[in-house]
Amino acid sequence: MIPAEEALQRLKTGNERFRSGEGYHIETDALLKSNAEKNQTPFAIVLGCSDSRVPAEIVFGQGIGDLFVIRVAGNIVAPSQIASIEFAAEKFSTRLVVVLGHSQCGAVEATLEQLEKPLESRSPHLYSIVDRIRPSVENLLNSGNDENLMERAVRSNIEASVKNLRLGSDILKTLISDEGLLIVGAEYCLESGLVDFLD
Repeated sequence: MIPAEEALQRLKTGNERFRSGEGYHIETDALLKSNAEKNQTPFAIVLGCSDSRVPAEIVFGQGIGDLFVIRVAGNIVAPSQIASIEFAAEKFSTRLVVVLGHSQCGAVEATLEQLEKPLESRSPHLYSIVDRIRPSVENLLNSGNDENLMERAVRSNIEASVKNLRLGSDILKTLISDEGLLIVGAEYCLESGLVDFLD
C-alpha cells in the first residue's frame, strides 16, 4: 500500500513530466501485460470530469494500472461514484482520492446558465447533474459579483465534491480517521496543463 502523501507526490511529479512533454505513451505490450495480471494495484483514485480534454492518466503522467478513474460530467458526487470510490479504497487499499475538476467545465457552465436563465428544452437527465452542482454555485450568483464567476464556480464545485465525499460515506470517514485515506481537490487548467492541488 502506498501512503496518501507519497501517492500525491507521484501525481504532482507526473503532472510536471506531462507539462514538460515527457509524458508516457501507451505501448501495446504494456497494455496486454497489465490486462493479463490477476490483480490491479492503483495508487490513487481519481473522480474526474468526462471532458475529453482531461484524461487523468495522461494529465498525471501515469501508466496503465496506476489510477482507478471514475469520470462523470462535472465531477459530481452521486451514489454510484461514492460506491466506486469505497470499492477501490477497500479492495485495493488505495489511500488517495483526487477530485479533478478543470477550467471551462461545460457542466458547471450549463448549471450557471440554467440558474441565470432557465430553459425548458434541456434534457431532463441533465438536471441530475445540474441539481448536484447547483448548491455549490448558487450563492456565487446571488453575491452580485460576476468577476471570474466561471473560475470561482469551477473551484466551488470541486470543493463541494470533496466535502461530499469526506462527509457522505461512513466507509470513507472510517478510512480517513483510521487508515490514512486522503481526499483532495485539484483543478486542471486546459490552457497551461497545470494541475493545481487545492489542499
